[in-house]
Amino acid sequence: MISKIDRKATRNRRHVRVRRKISGTAECPRLCIYKSNTNVYAQIIDDVAGNTLVSASTLDKEVKTKHANKEAAKEVGTLIAKRASEKKIKEVVFDRSGYIYHGVVKELAEAAREGGLQF
Repeated sequence: MISKIDRKATRNRRHVRVRRKISGTAECPRLCIYKSNTNVYAQIIDDVAGNTLVSASTLDKEVKTKHANKEAAKEVGTLIAKRASEKKIKEVVFDRSGYIYHGVVKELAEAAREGGLQF
């Protein structure tokens, strides 16, 4: 019998494997994203101190699109870049959380780059 692939478990394995290599510091924090079926979330995290420095999501009032699509990802990317520049964060390490660099993840990353973040 053919068993069904657990996509969440495979994404989680990829995420754990990548997190062994990627870590954010105070000088170069980690830009971590998460996407659900309904929303897109982004956080800039200092892993050494264990603090979230900046966060943005489609749940924020500044974001017009309230879905987990490419347009919403662009808005979240520009918002996270704007908030990071207010905290004087210019360079980050991009953590795609095991997702494929395509679609929503790609749009969020490109919008953050256009907003001034370097990664």
